[in-house]
Amino acid sequence: MTAGTRHAYADVNGVRLHYACAGAGPLVVFLHGFPEFWYEWRRQLEEFGRDHLAVAPDMRGYNLSSRPEGVAAYRVADLVEDVRALAAHLGHARLTLVGHDWGGVVAWAFALAHPAALDRLVIVNAPHPGVFARELRENPAQQQASQYMLVFRSPEAEAILAADGHARLRQALREVWDARLSEEDRRMYLEAWSRPGALTGGLNYYRAAGVGPPSPAGEPARGGFGLGAEIPVLEVPTLVIWGERDRALPTGNLVGLDRYVRRLTVRRVPEGSHWVIHEEPALINGWIREFIGG
Repeated sequence: MTAGTRHAYADVNGVRLHYACAGAGPLVVFLHGFPEFWYEWRRQLEEFGRDHLAVAPDMRGYNLSSRPEGVAAYRVADLVEDVRALAAHLGHARLTLVGHDWGGVVAWAFALAHPAALDRLVIVNAPHPGVFARELRENPAQQQASQYMLVFRSPEAEAILAADGHARLRQALREVWDARLSEEDRRMYLEAWSRPGALTGGLNYYRAAGVGPPSPAGEPARGGFGLGAEIPVLEVPTLVIWGERDRALPTGNLVGLDRYVRRLTVRRVPEGSHWVIHEEPALINGWIREFIGG
């Protein structure tokens, strides 16, 4: 485990959330994506725990948190409420929210639902629902890059991802699995993926949102994560960090983003992949610290 990190549980919104935390002060919450867990943010807990209460939960369905049954338990609205209730449990009415991948989707949705509760919003390689809906509908590159979502929504997804020692998940993280993750890191990931029901919990995010490109069966593209067609302009100061070599989320997701976010800062990492948090932790930490201190 990461030195100086504390672990606790919060019973909120009908689930038990495990979270790791460090430090004290203003609250900053870090939300992981698929197929990660709180451990994705271990270096951020160390950095921001110096002058904040830095908290990284296992989101519902993952690792040590509750895994409620049924796809409906993983709607974005429930995931947003988990975050709001966790902040309240920690005694904070306001927070800074940092999210990557699915954690970033939830962070976007939280900002749209509770803008007054946010000091700052930081998004790392996670699509805005309005932009992503357009990209899945109109951009062949995004449609091709998102074909995996159709697999993840299928009944066979758990077996596919668990086969051969979670080979498909290890391959998904190939930019960092050997080059950036230590043997202990890899052990932690394999342990989290192997917990009973853990793969189903993460996959149910895709199933509940119905997100994905047009299907061979004729289903239309759906990229709005159930947030509706009319998405308001966000006034919360927002930093978007983007690894430009993301195989799942091409840079078309940055085009037109300023129409949805009034106070927007974009930082690009030309050589960064979807896993830029692991590739460039010091750079990411520096950009976040500069932003939340400004």
